Amino acid sequence: MGRGNKDKDLSQRHDDLTPAERVVVSYPEDLSEWGRFQVEKPSFVAYLRKTKTDRVRQGDVWEEFVGVGCCGSTLDVPLRVERIEGGETLGPDTRVEWEVRDACGIQGGWQVQSEGGPNAI
Repeated sequence: MGRGNKDKDLSQRHDDLTPAERVVVSYPEDLSEWGRFQVEKPSFVAYLRKTKTDRVRQGDVWEEFVGVGCCGSTLDVPLRVERIEGGETLGPDTRVEWEVRDACGIQGGWQVQSEGGPNAI
């Protein structure tokens, strides 16, 4: 089977999934204010809706790239699905809500963007 057929098969399988009405996603408490702003902004939520087309389950963890800091360091944020209601995947109209969970020791090079300095990353 060629790649085109494989893509078609995946597309058909995902079309059978019902988009959720609401998905609650959490990020770690030790994510800086700048990092929180990045993940909660509408463009990042739109990115999640477009890229999370597989079945979404409570407990899924997505390591998502948020951006590159002033010194070239990157920030990958572990996002976790806390709840999914009314469907099985993210869709264009799925409401994404945010929660804060326990700190996980997230590290990144965001000292300049973070008000709290190196410990607020």
